[in-house]
Amino acid sequence: MRKKGIPTFDELMNPTVQALKRLGGSASIDELVPEIVRLIGLPQEVADVPHGTTGRTELEYRSAWARTYLRKAGLIENSERGIWALTPGGSNVSSLDGRQIARDVAKQFQLDRATDNEPSGALGAEEPETGISWQDRLLAVLQAMDPVAFERLCQRILRESGFIEVEVTKRSGDGGIDGHGTIRIGGLISFNVLFQSKRYKGNIGPDTVRDFRGAMVGRADKGLIISTGGFTLEARREATRDGAPPIDLIDGRLLVEKLKELKLGVKTNLVEHVEVLDGWFRTI
Repeated sequence: MRKKGIPTFDELMNPTVQALKRLGGSASIDELVPEIVRLIGLPQEVADVPHGTTGRTELEYRSAWARTYLRKAGLIENSERGIWALTPGGSNVSSLDGRQIARDVAKQFQLDRATDNEPSGALGAEEPETGISWQDRLLAVLQAMDPVAFERLCQRILRESGFIEVEVTKRSGDGGIDGHGTIRIGGLISFNVLFQSKRYKGNIGPDTVRDFRGAMVGRADKGLIISTGGFTLEARREATRDGAPPIDLIDGRLLVEKLKELKLGVKTNLVEHVEVLDGWFRTI
């Protein structure tokens, strides 16, 4: 179903492949989605329509489904680091029919289930369509935290990530700066970083980024905004604008993955798989 002019997931399949070609055959999600917007000429206000309270835009949500189906069709693949790339099959197609791919993948999935074959992953492997994912559950917990507690959590994340001298120094009228820290690269070069933590459910716009940059000028080498929500495409462009001090943006999606990586409030249970080696016993 179309929502406020946003293409459906099957309509986004061909632009996804074409955008990857324009980007040299591979891209991160933060590179891929803006390229799709440029490719199809989607108005910015439409591209920034939020998807519920997940911190993602509706376009990002539908793009995730498009990538899932394209991966099932063998046209794209993704690495553990979140980089999406064209397969040889994807590189060779000039255009594709998204609706036909959706039908073919869904048909194969149903066939696998009917014949008791193990399906090659759920259709919603990247973005579950039903139920609550651990990412959404964790985001709900973060968004319900006391603001001061969330600032302390951000402080802990930075320390666990290698920052030193991390302090929370929020003061009124300070342009949203919540604290500062120092990151040392290779044990030789260090950078002063100012950070802002935002418990947010929607998407943060470019004004927040501009205000934060204005407050950090002359005080730090880099800026960092950590949010439980998302950032509009204009906010992401503003963060990397040429000639302006760079600001890194950590949205809710990256934040929960970082908490998982650092094992902060997240526990990963591994399932043991035991295989019986029949042939070994015949050698006794």
